Amino acid sequence: MKHIVVTGTRGIPHVMGGVETHCEELYPRVVKRGFNVDVIRRKSYVSDGLNEWEGVGLIDLYSPKIKAFEAIVHTFLAIIKAKFIGADIIHIHAIGPALLTPFARMLGMKVVFTSHGPDYNREKWGCFAKAMLKLGERWGTNYANEVIVISNEIDHILKEKHHRNDCHIIPNGVPAPIFQNDTEYFKSLGVESRKYILAMCRIVPEKNLHHLIEAYAKLKKQGLANDIKLVIAGDSDFDDDYSKRLKKMAKENDVIMTGFVKGKKLQALLSHARCYVLPSSHEGLPIGLLEAMSYHLPVIVSDIPAHTELKLGNNSYFHLGDIEDFTHTLNKNIETDFQSVEYDMSRYDWENIADKVCDVYQVCFKKNKKN
Repeated sequence: MKHIVVTGTRGIPHVMGGVETHCEELYPRVVKRGFNVDVIRRKSYVSDGLNEWEGVGLIDLYSPKIKAFEAIVHTFLAIIKAKFIGADIIHIHAIGPALLTPFARMLGMKVVFTSHGPDYNREKWGCFAKAMLKLGERWGTNYANEVIVISNEIDHILKEKHHRNDCHIIPNGVPAPIFQNDTEYFKSLGVESRKYILAMCRIVPEKNLHHLIEAYAKLKKQGLANDIKLVIAGDSDFDDDYSKRLKKMAKENDVIMTGFVKGKKLQALLSHARCYVLPSSHEGLPIGLLEAMSYHLPVIVSDIPAHTELKLGNNSYFHLGDIEDFTHTLNKNIETDFQSVEYDMSRYDWENIADKVCDVYQVCFKKNKKN
């Protein structure tokens, strides 16, 4: 049985983040396809005491809870651990951890690298961190045995910048929706069915939740959303200046912040929302957006490539950073009766995605690729 060790994620299960959700959905399915999988978790993010979940082994290693260093330190330790336990492949997720791809190759391991997007575009990073992330993208792309990208846009970036023309395009997925008729949770928040706008993401600057609150406040001031609430489901990894400012802004504008939610609570929010909103300046392929689409919600998103690639229709897009256009697009949704939307979600089936990832592993085993 081939042994896959996974790093680049904070951990699974029930850890906030897109890469974390990706790994939580993917690796139990990989195990069912005959692979032995260990996910190496960051100790500072987990406290469940688990060493196995859904057939996936869980190994907890130290990581400093310092934004600029936790991923690279943890990945270094994870690669050493993977070598020690005899991994056939180490699968590195995201461009920051991919900085250590050459190190893993030097130790004689095969590497699969998944790029979840150009994280150096995130506003939270300073000049040095951006430079390291760009180097991580380059080294991961150039030195990994096989490279997976989650969107056509990322594939284009790696072709143009690093001349890697054999990437495997395998998107994020979304499980089948579980509609919740029980309204107890969202009633406890003080909202009514189809009378709230839902945002669902981590609280970080590039998600532009401050733009969402600003647009919502403009609608309220104009008397256009008096019976509509705004619910933001998510939290921050670090209690930094941005998260503090956003929470203060939310409180001042009567915005409901739920914190990080999963399971039935999140299903209830998705089952009864009026629309889903994501005003990000940077994304790979947002799982939260795919989840909202699976629940047939109208979606309102910024016109960045990661969103326009989905071809959602003109009423779904507003110009990034344009508060007037954002407010106008929100108002168009609010002033009409709710209508569910049927999206083609066949491309985002996790079972098919797991098959494709396992195919990449098999290719990696068969090839003795030198980069």
